[in-house]
Amino acid sequence: MTPGFSQRLICFTSKMTNDLILSNVAKHITLEKSEVNYFISLLVSKKIPRKTVLLKEGYVCNYLNYVHSGVLRAYHIDKEGKESTIMFAVSDWWVTDMYCFLNHKPAMVYIEAITDSCIFQITRGNLKKLFFNVPKFERFFRILMQNAYTREQLRIIENLSLPAEERYENFLKKYPYMAEALTQKQIASYLGITPEFLSVIRKQKKGKRIS
Repeated sequence: MTPGFSQRLICFTSKMTNDLILSNVAKHITLEKSEVNYFISLLVSKKIPRKTVLLKEGYVCNYLNYVHSGVLRAYHIDKEGKESTIMFAVSDWWVTDMYCFLNHKPAMVYIEAITDSCIFQITRGNLKKLFFNVPKFERFFRILMQNAYTREQLRIIENLSLPAEERYENFLKKYPYMAEALTQKQIASYLGITPEFLSVIRKQKKGKRIS
């Protein structure tokens, strides 16, 4: 069963531990005790209230964020003011404006906390130190980037090939507990449709359940 938001926001009422992020790293590389301690020493933990903007378009992207609990949203705003959601980052996910982070460029996206969230951050400078002192982390982050590229490619293909109703169904399967925390506008911007059309889809889905 997917944990509810009360479980995912536990760090707001108790001590935030390193267990989850270390389990995330252990999926791909094995660390010695000294390497674990060095990695942890480079991280900064933060409690982020809902609606906090961690990154703004045009600002230099200095941080890579690991979501310990809560939900973050990365989105872009075009010249007409229309928002397009790039991704939602939930517990045990990493998120940043990767191109701008790696190349020390002004950000092209915004990153916002959708719920009260707890995160770990590592700076671009500290990531370079980590790669130099613990080279196996280069493999870890290479795998992360490969997985992120794969997810994004599949999402683009899905948006091009599937009708909106199926994209919404897939969204609910991928983020089964998030509908309650997101606005209709935010979900619609992720699916690439209007809030009005999403409302129609939801009504049709509700009607099918009743019948």
